Amino acid sequence: MAEKLAPEKSHSFIHNGQKVFDWDQTLEEVNMYITLPPNVPKKLFYCKIDSKHVELGIKGNPPYLNHDLTSPVKTDSSFWTLEDDVMHITLQKRDKGQTWSSPIMGQGQLDPYATDLEQKRLMLERFQMEVCHVNFFSEQITLQLLRLLLVYDYIF
Repeated sequence: MAEKLAPEKSHSFIHNGQKVFDWDQTLEEVNMYITLPPNVPKKLFYCKIDSKHVELGIKGNPPYLNHDLTSPVKTDSSFWTLEDDVMHITLQKRDKGQTWSSPIMGQGQLDPYATDLEQKRLMLERFQMEVCHVNFFSEQITLQLLRLLLVYDYIF
């Protein structure tokens, strides 16, 4: 099977001049990365993932995030971990291949150009997985292939 195309870069959600979280996505999942405050025992952090909602914070305090998700997720395969002072939340997309413009509904949406780039990258990943089972190394070959597929209305 072809390797997944890694996200070209992570995106940041900034609110009132402060980074709330970074995020990226693949064909099947959305990953959120929240930097944890220093000097707080790791056992005090929590995260609740529902099919359309995420809540996280420090036990005994108001939630840091308490928002609806952009799209539904599979709760049985979504999870969170604490890694090097970062909470990493993996949200398994219910609708594989759907491009998310942000993990949180109405917050930190990508601009149309960035959304278009994400959608093209995910289309290529899907094409690799479902059709040709190869990994394209050259960006130029990738763009030429996408143009060819668009001309022949092959794209999903």
